[in-house]
Amino acid sequence: MQKSILVTAVAALITFSGTAHAEDSGQRKSAQPDLVVAISVDQFSADLFSEYRSSFTGGLARLAQGVVFPSGYQSHAATETCPGHATIMTGVHSGRAGIIANNWIDLSIEREDKTVYCAEDERIDGSSFGDITAAAQGDYIASVWHLLVPTLGDRLKKVSPDSRNVAVSGKDRAALMMGGHDVDEIYWWKGKGFSTLQGRKTMPAIAALNKSIASTIDKARPAFAVPAHCAARNARIAHGEGKSVGDYAFQRPEGAASVYRGSPDFDKSVIDAATVLIKELELGQGDATDILSVGLSATDYIGHGFGTEGLEMCIQMSELDRSLGQFFDLLDGADIDYVVMLTADHGGLDLPERMSLQGVATAQRVDPDLNAKTIGRKVAEVLGLPADQPVLYADGPFGDYYVSTELSEDMRKKVKDSAVALIAAHTQVEMVLEHDEIAAIEVPRSAPEEWTLPQRARASFHPDRSGDFVVLLKKAVTPIATTARGYVATHGSPWDYDRRVPILFWREGIRHFEQPLSVMTVDIAPTLGALVGVDIPAEETDGQCLDIDGGPLNSCE
Repeated sequence: MQKSILVTAVAALITFSGTAHAEDSGQRKSAQPDLVVAISVDQFSADLFSEYRSSFTGGLARLAQGVVFPSGYQSHAATETCPGHATIMTGVHSGRAGIIANNWIDLSIEREDKTVYCAEDERIDGSSFGDITAAAQGDYIASVWHLLVPTLGDRLKKVSPDSRNVAVSGKDRAALMMGGHDVDEIYWWKGKGFSTLQGRKTMPAIAALNKSIASTIDKARPAFAVPAHCAARNARIAHGEGKSVGDYAFQRPEGAASVYRGSPDFDKSVIDAATVLIKELELGQGDATDILSVGLSATDYIGHGFGTEGLEMCIQMSELDRSLGQFFDLLDGADIDYVVMLTADHGGLDLPERMSLQGVATAQRVDPDLNAKTIGRKVAEVLGLPADQPVLYADGPFGDYYVSTELSEDMRKKVKDSAVALIAAHTQVEMVLEHDEIAAIEVPRSAPEEWTLPQRARASFHPDRSGDFVVLLKKAVTPIATTARGYVATHGSPWDYDRRVPILFWREGIRHFEQPLSVMTVDIAPTLGALVGVDIPAEETDGQCLDIDGGPLNSCE
């Protein structure tokens, strides 16, 4: 399926390659690129980049010959998809952007369901949180409303109205957080194809791609070929009751479209969609610089479903490298002067069952009783409150916890104090930080690896959305109590295995260098902004422009 779609895209792209810049090919009129391609590979940790770097021969190998910052940081504590993507193209920490987590609790909203998804607009009638892990992704109305700051694309369109700001991703929250408020076209995967904002029409070319995908997605798929360097990682690891991971090569039986997202084919479909958008919109073919944000989500689904160290991830890294190489070759053929930035929204941690066999004696799953419901019941019993009325809310065992607003102020304080004491005493909990304690902390500008845990929590904090207190788990504690629902591993901690991501820049003719000292993802927007003529005022960014010239010139000037 994927090969035929890609071949069609290649043929279509060839029809317009070399036309827009025939008059000035090799003699660019401006230092500004025609196209910025901003790529986020979901859960592509700095550890994965380092581990597989020597095996790359395609797109990732090309990027590794550009400007390499191997120690990039998503510096905040809430290392989840939505907060991470909210930093990449805005230049501000996730808390300042208003994106404190993938989901948070808002006890003031009218609807019965008080959980808010970062990329929904709960003000719209009919929007509900639903289950975003399901293929249908719930019944919410997708929106960028919660993002409180502009993206680079938003800023570019203000100073260059002819520029196009386009985004496509395997997840709506990635596309929306990178694209922003003023997008010309935006698409994300939903069900068995690509969807867009409510009220917008799907481009005919994207509709045609959807039709092509839908015609084959349910068909059986043979296993991927196993690269030689992946053989050592082909080992079965048991977890749960009679389940295992580590030796799967993504073969699918007839009718198994539901597992499509957790395979290398998923990223190929997103790249196909990006290719269609470039062709149909003639991105990078006009007089103004365009921005294309691309969110590749398969690495995250594979990390969740199979962990980060097995055969599955090894094959994924190989196929991601191959797919990106094909994509860059297409751009080369179109004679577009483009710059690529690639990073990740967060890192990830392998499943504890495998980690415990590989020298991490402390690796463990979270206590199933460490949650708002169970802790709330214990607190209610101690304080003599009705057992049938929740006093504590949270979206998971870690992160933001909220005390019921139905209680009196005096009782809310008692509930909070009691809950904090119980949770802080748990052997799997590293720290519990209260709302006012976090609010009083100044967001640091020092090297992110030196930040304290409270400082990391502060970067994720928003005074109106964050909880009454925040729970941080100890290292190597996987906040998934059971693998019954299919997820074996995850991310979201304040620890560096979740914070560290590569930050890579490439442009034809760029001078290669590698800077091992730490930088942050909030530095990306100011860096790209300098290339495209967008000046982000210092007071409106938490980052700084990185000089990626590699020579006597300064790309930030």
